[in-house]
Amino acid sequence: MTDQRWGAGPLAELGGVLPVFQTPFDDHYAIDYGELGNEIDWLFENGADGIVLGMVSEVLRLSISERDELVRKACALAAGRGPVVASATAESTEVAVALVRAAEDAGASAVMCTLPVSGPVLAEQAFRHFEKIVRSTAIPVVVQDAGGYVGHELPLETMARIEAAFPEQILFKPETPPLGQRISVLRELTDGRARIYEGMGGIALVDAYHRGLFGTMPAADLCWAVSALWTALQAGDEAVVRRIRGPLTALIALQSQLDAFVALEKHLLVAQKVIGSTRMRGPVGYQLDPETAREAERLMAELQDATAGLSPRAAHQGARR
Repeated sequence: MTDQRWGAGPLAELGGVLPVFQTPFDDHYAIDYGELGNEIDWLFENGADGIVLGMVSEVLRLSISERDELVRKACALAAGRGPVVASATAESTEVAVALVRAAEDAGASAVMCTLPVSGPVLAEQAFRHFEKIVRSTAIPVVVQDAGGYVGHELPLETMARIEAAFPEQILFKPETPPLGQRISVLRELTDGRARIYEGMGGIALVDAYHRGLFGTMPAADLCWAVSALWTALQAGDEAVVRRIRGPLTALIALQSQLDAFVALEKHLLVAQKVIGSTRMRGPVGYQLDPETAREAERLMAELQDATAGLSPRAAHQGARR
């Protein structure tokens, strides 16, 4: 988990490695809860401290009722093993608040919200959006700045204002480049209080960790590698950090946009026999080609070699279905 400087309490329990799970679909493109159970078991067996329902879980391609059910099922499947963070991103404050309340009722440990993805929002409107969300719930709220792939960022000054208003309830997941510099500025604007997740799949984890990182929210497919890297960073084991960092960053660099993340992550989960299908709900904006798939598998094999022999908490344990 996180180091001692974060103290104790509900926020501190959300630290560490919290992968964003993929949503498996059956032949009719309905959510396959049997395979989701396999995936969540596998994540906790491979170093996850908790799990996240996020953008790469394809939440924006689910109905509101499906999202609510998915949160309930995820909480039940994860019960007793770690926290569940549930996305409540929506195109209006009212819908986001409804999703937040449903997630809290389902047993989620925290919720995570971006700004509406359809276009830029005025700074004051952005603050009011998150203010209403936070005031609607007793559980922590992760403020996600997904500007790196939705095209408009949440200003750092607005993020700091949110933290100042709700210091005991707010965490951050910045994903707008340049990530390292933005983490440092956010840290300074909040006098070091901001609890920040690296959210770029692990590609920026080493740099971000040394800037005062609270946790990381990688994709599900490489949970075991990111867990190993997180453990090595906590231990100051630079040899292991260097061994894992190269193939991990090379693999994440193959993913250029949101649908590319989903497609490649599902491909690698299938390759590891965690889920049985790469189905994505359409329309999609990316097609995984055979050459990229082979390169991803080659880099994953390098990562498996790099983590071989590490402790069970940090090393790849293989699929256990």
